[in-house]
Amino acid sequence: MAKAQVNGQTISYDVQGSGPPLLLLHGFPQTRAMWARVAPVLAESFTVITADLRGYGDSSKPEGVAAYSFREMGRDMLELMAHLGHERFALAGHDRGARTAHRMALDAPESLTQIALLDIIPTHLLLNKLTTQVAKAYYHWFFLAQPAPFPETLIGHDPDHYFESCLTGWGSNVLADFAPEQLAAYRESWRRPETISAMCNDYRAALEYDFILDEADLGRQLPIPALILYGADGPMAKAYDIPATWQPHFANITSQPMAGGHFFPDTAPADTAQALLSFFLP
Repeated sequence: MAKAQVNGQTISYDVQGSGPPLLLLHGFPQTRAMWARVAPVLAESFTVITADLRGYGDSSKPEGVAAYSFREMGRDMLELMAHLGHERFALAGHDRGARTAHRMALDAPESLTQIALLDIIPTHLLLNKLTTQVAKAYYHWFFLAQPAPFPETLIGHDPDHYFESCLTGWGSNVLADFAPEQLAAYRESWRRPETISAMCNDYRAALEYDFILDEADLGRQLPIPALILYGADGPMAKAYDIPATWQPHFANITSQPMAGGHFFPDTAPADTAQALLSFFLP
């Protein structure tokens, strides 16, 4: 593990392989360990950087909701890649990492050669046209966004129970589908009170800041080649035509359903790595 001081934060990251730079960003409630069985395959062709988002894993955890906008998270990663000597790079993100990646594409499109978004629909669409089906499946968006210390207190009573219910609740997975060493890394992170607070602030920021930021960018269609991967059995695929939700945002889209639910990078790492390789390789 290495650490870099960027954008006023300490960002933890790992680097492996050689070739063109490729940044991988994890989602909630995970850490960069999410890529443990994907990154080595990609590293045969790329210089792969896996990083903990601010508030997660071993990265710093600033105070305040505003610190957790996807814009601030994205700035961390843009500065990290510049710190490592990569002014232009390919980018893949899952869940919150994918939302951070989308904001990076909006704020610094010149920095990205390609982008892969894994199992999300646009943040503004989800919040602006919320359906009862999605509200039931993704209730955590609104639970975690409640004022402190309400969700922090309830989650802190038994973090493993709460976060493992998330891992197994969005696509009919069981804990046995997750690699033990990756689960251990997630548990080590989410058992820390400061991580729980940071993750809640991440979701508070989505409602208080990111929705407004995204609304200002509606109508922008980016030319960056985009790959949309989604869990065929996940809540988003059941509620939306996921590739169609991204058509207004990217002019050049490739899409592919993946076996499993929301956490297919954990539960189907070989297939995930192959799908990413097929897209990112020239």
